[in-house]
Amino acid sequence: MAVRSAQRAFSGDCRDLVELVTDFLDGTLPPQVRQALEAHVALCPGCAEYLAQFRETIAAAGQLRPADLSPRTRQVLLDAFRDLLRQPG
Repeated sequence: MAVRSAQRAFSGDCRDLVELVTDFLDGTLPPQVRQALEAHVALCPGCAEYLAQFRETIAAAGQLRPADLSPRTRQVLLDAFRDLLRQPG
């Protein structure tokens, strides 16, 4: 079932879920796209597990303080984020 919005689409494919997971968790998907994604997760054990792991990662990372990171780890993360920002759309 393909659901499209002006800015985002969910074709019902697991790869689309991976692309939309942060928008889904941030609550920024249009309602129709969110509902289609939720319906997919309800029927797809692999995507349900992926979503659960993503939520666990966010919860664990949210408990980190800057002082918890070594200078090397902090630099690796900053470099990774900068690389992502430089990638074309």
